[in-house]
Amino acid sequence: MDFAKLLAYQKGFRLAMEVFQISKSFPKEEKYALTDQIRRSSRSVCACLTESYRKRNNPAHFISKLSDSDMENSETQVWLDFALACEYLDNSAHERLVLEVQGVGKLINFMMLHHEKFGSRKMQNLLPTESS
Repeated sequence: MDFAKLLAYQKGFRLAMEVFQISKSFPKEEKYALTDQIRRSSRSVCACLTESYRKRNNPAHFISKLSDSDMENSETQVWLDFALACEYLDNSAHERLVLEVQGVGKLINFMMLHHEKFGSRKMQNLLPTESS
């Protein structure tokens, strides 16, 4: 399976692109503060997911990189909260985007809790089974 087929990656990518489109309307004085930060964190969700997927043969590394992805996802929500407080987003856009962030977070957490489902065949063959 390709990392781009992961539902968390697909939803995270769509969210990052929505954040990009919305942040185009942020004031120019926010270019290096809010705009840059929210774009970076939202994009880092997918970057960390990709890195985690490449580390899936080692559960500890896989979970660690997934944790990084979850951290970036949470950071995106913080920047969305700032955008709302600064009145760059209206309530409905904020609520919709936060729900998307939370959905991506649930998928990432599922992957962390069920890391064995995302390992390579070689790794899955090394995992204990109910009969062992």
